[in-house]
Amino acid sequence: MIKRILSSISLMFTHFFVFSQSDTEQKSPWPTISGSVDVYYRYNFANAKDASTGEKLTNNYTAFTNSQNSFELGMASLRADHTFGKASATVDLGFGKRAEEFAYANPDNPTLFAVKQAYVSYAVSDKFKLTMGKWATHIGYEPTDAYLNRNYSMDYMFSYGPFSHTGLKADIGLGAKSNLMLGVANTTDYVSQSNSRFFGLAQFSTATTDDKLSAYINYQGSYGGSYGLTQFDVVLTGTISDKFNIGYNGTVQSVKPDGGSADSWWGSALYFNLDPSSTFGITLRGEYFDNKKAVVAAPGTSIFDITLSPNIKIGNLTIIPELRFENAKDEVFFKNNGDPSKSGFTGILAATYHF
Repeated sequence: MIKRILSSISLMFTHFFVFSQSDTEQKSPWPTISGSVDVYYRYNFANAKDASTGEKLTNNYTAFTNSQNSFELGMASLRADHTFGKASATVDLGFGKRAEEFAYANPDNPTLFAVKQAYVSYAVSDKFKLTMGKWATHIGYEPTDAYLNRNYSMDYMFSYGPFSHTGLKADIGLGAKSNLMLGVANTTDYVSQSNSRFFGLAQFSTATTDDKLSAYINYQGSYGGSYGLTQFDVVLTGTISDKFNIGYNGTVQSVKPDGGSADSWWGSALYFNLDPSSTFGITLRGEYFDNKKAVVAAPGTSIFDITLSPNIKIGNLTIIPELRFENAKDEVFFKNNGDPSKSGFTGILAATYHF
């Protein structure tokens, strides 16, 4: 079935490119170059150490900030976008620890570490576009690039959800403010795979005519093989005024390992975003993460975390002094003497710049 679908789409690409050769007679424009860099210092106030070895413990279970009492480079990114006629392409490269964590699924192919995104697209019409390659996930509230987030530390839902997809997708305009995305991709986060397991992808998005309310309903699900994964995700945003808006993200992921039974983890988060001026904003994020069945590699417990992140904006530079408190149902954090604890308190000083 999947081979017939891919063959049909391949014929569609050939048909459309043959009839768009007139585009090549135009002068090709220069690509648009953009980029970003983010750096941070993180300190967990417990300053925890392993009781037997004395080594530092980070008290961190989320992506990209696994350090203690250290200045760190998050990621330096360089992106090129080019459009010529109905065709377009994007190359998005990243360097640093953040980029390495993105590429965790292909550790034996270091040449892929730097490729955050790489895809080509063809706009069949103003309401139908095909894209093939690797792109950032559509699931979740928080984007992958640090400068696009108001909180610097990531939530648990992002950390244990998908980072990227490599495959083929179609973006379909449904009229007014509604759109549909359908796709098929490799196993989540894998740029290259040897198994026959694929993932179906979908997103339905809509908004009110004034864009003050918007909704994104997201899906990924595997087929092929005895392993199974299904995830449903919703993102809602509401603009209360030109200075205040609220975001919501809820997700549930069910995993069925080879030879095992299915179990689920889920999470829910609210984002309160206040911007009293063009140079200062503040975000309060509250998240509940339930992994009591130890479905993913996070601690097998439930965790509530609350994060306060002021944003000081100086042109394209944003400085984020952040405080984060976490409290778990079980003792999964550690104190200075190595004893277990149910809570953790962390401070971060981060800076992001984009161009």
